[in-house]
Amino acid sequence: MEPTVANIGNNVYFFDFTMILLGVASVVYLVGLYGDKPSISRGGTWICILAAISSFVALGLRWVESYQMGIGRIPVTNLYESLVFFAWAVVLFHLFVERKYHSLVFGAFVIPIAFATMVFAHFKGGGGAITPLNPALQSYWLHAHVITCFIGYAAFAVSAGVAVMYLLKAKQEAEKRTSGVVTLFPAAKQLDELVYKAIIWGFPFLTAGIITGAAWANYAWGTYWSWDPKETWSLIVWLVYAAFLHARVTRGWHGKRAAILSIVGFLSTIMCYLGVNLFLAGLHSYGGG
Repeated sequence: MEPTVANIGNNVYFFDFTMILLGVASVVYLVGLYGDKPSISRGGTWICILAAISSFVALGLRWVESYQMGIGRIPVTNLYESLVFFAWAVVLFHLFVERKYHSLVFGAFVIPIAFATMVFAHFKGGGGAITPLNPALQSYWLHAHVITCFIGYAAFAVSAGVAVMYLLKAKQEAEKRTSGVVTLFPAAKQLDELVYKAIIWGFPFLTAGIITGAAWANYAWGTYWSWDPKETWSLIVWLVYAAFLHARVTRGWHGKRAAILSIVGFLSTIMCYLGVNLFLAGLHSYGGG
């Protein structure tokens, strides 16, 4: 269905407003970090809270508008909706981490991921049209599958952003430098622990997403697993993070190797999420638009 004013709805204006807020928050966090001005970074926090509220309103409005159009479905069923939901989950997870660790520097590395996601949704997400569900998607398993997967993805995004911070901080500590922006980061040990904890949070949700996805596949296509490109890449992502946790627990992997593996895991997640939908044909091709 080609996007028209009738099937786009007012929710898109709220999502566009959210995108602008996240762009401003990214700049504010970066200015606060490089200027060593926590008061400016705190402004980024308030903008993120406003963006989270705006996105929540947009998702609710989109749900209502889908019923007004006679379609009536949860707003997590196409590329545009999955992108804006993912960005919202990243913002919420970031706010949780920021509050728990009492540090305002994470926003400079995490919120740009949410902003880039919203920009991609705006320009490549299919115009934000509310379209009828593919018959194969008409199952409550889909809701559980998509929501759990994207909560896991959000945790992995935070882990990867913090992993980049860890690599910069560890290098500075090794060189014993005492000046520069990186000195404002939490200690490398704390960052390393956060990389691990974010994956601990995300891994059960990813596992639940794969299990509910298999149940949904059996409902829709009569088989739990068919080695569709999306399923194959989901397994690759799961194995990368399983390897991370196994290496951490049994072999004591910390520091640089763990940070690099976290980044590799998130790149695999992006391939599973966007690369497969946009470039590979399969049962999940509807997710490309």
